Amino acid sequence: MNSELSDFQNALRAAIRENWKWFVFQGVVMLVLGCLAVAEPVIASVAVDIYIGWLFMFSGLFGLVAMFSARDASAFFWMLLTAALSLAVGIMLVWKPAEGTVSLTMVLTAFFIAEGAFQIAASFSYRDVMPGSWGWLLVSGISDLLLAGIIIYSWPASAGWTLGLIVGINLITTGLAIVMTAMEVRNVAKSFRQSTA
Repeated sequence: MNSELSDFQNALRAAIRENWKWFVFQGVVMLVLGCLAVAEPVIASVAVDIYIGWLFMFSGLFGLVAMFSARDASAFFWMLLTAALSLAVGIMLVWKPAEGTVSLTMVLTAFFIAEGAFQIAASFSYRDVMPGSWGWLLVSGISDLLLAGIIIYSWPASAGWTLGLIVGINLITTGLAIVMTAMEVRNVAKSFRQSTA
């Protein structure tokens, strides 16, 4: 088990080391988008709602097409039901985005709780692998849990702007964690090359 974990950690470190510029670019883009969302949280809330609505609609349409490949009646009806539900949810989110932000805020709260717990656990797992940057992952996880707490505390009065603000802050903290982790792996790789030269 330890050798499998070590192999995974080495593969992760190698992937980040080889592609650290892309990780930095991704982190910077997330930081910029996060700042824009924090500056205009109401607009960002509606934008997130519409984006997710379109995802549901496309998922429903693909499901309707895929149901014709079903081999039996029960699979056909199950695929029809899930595709129709996805399509209906997508249409409602796009058609009435203000109302959709309330339900999406509840879903986002659950997501932040799960993501925060995962990032905190992952930060302790990577503490030995990336000693200079595991704290950033820990901070990102803690901030996700704090953001979920803010949503729950201020519910439902702030549902109209909470979604955009929370997504913005999450993008900022996650982008910063990605940039710092990529820079740390790059620095470790550079010092390793210099010591072996």
